[in-house]
Amino acid sequence: MKVEPINYNLKSDLEKNSILNSYKIFLKTCNFDIQIIIQSNKKDLSEHLNQIEKNIQKKENKNIRKLGKQYINYIKKINSSQKNSSKVFYLIISDNLKKIENSSNASEIIKADLREKYFKIKECLARCGNSVIEVVDKKEVINIFDSFFNTRKFLNK
Repeated sequence: MKVEPINYNLKSDLEKNSILNSYKIFLKTCNFDIQIIIQSNKKDLSEHLNQIEKNIQKKENKNIRKLGKQYINYIKKINSSQKNSSKVFYLIISDNLKKIENSSNASEIIKADLREKYFKIKECLARCGNSVIEVVDKKEVINIFDSFFNTRKFLNK
C-alpha cells in the first residue's frame, strides 16, 4: 500500500500530539509484520515556473513583475538545493499464514487476512491524516520495486 503523508511541520502543537497518539495506536494495533519503505522524489517544477513566467509577462505593473521574478529565483534556489523533495511511504505486509498453505481455500484465506490488515492500517493511518492507497496494479508494483532496486537509474530523473 502507498501512504501519502501529511506535512507534520505545518500542524499546530495540539494537532501534532493528536497525530502522535494516533500513530502510537497504529503501532500497537498492528500486531503483524510490516515493512516500511520510503521513497524521496525531487519535484520537476519547470511547468510551474513556465506558467509563472507567462503570467508575469501579462502584467503591466513593474512591481508585480519584479515580485514574480523574485519568486521564480526563490523557487529555483530551493530546487537546486534539493529541499523540495516529496516523500511517499510504501507499506508491505505479509500473510504469516504458513500453516494453511496446503488447504484447498488457502488463497481465499490469505486474501481475507491481507484485506483485514489493509483496512486496519488504512483506518489507523487515516486518523493521523494520511492518505492510504492500495496498490493492486501489477505494473505499478513492479515500477515501485524497480525504483528501489535500481536507485541509480531513478536518481537522475
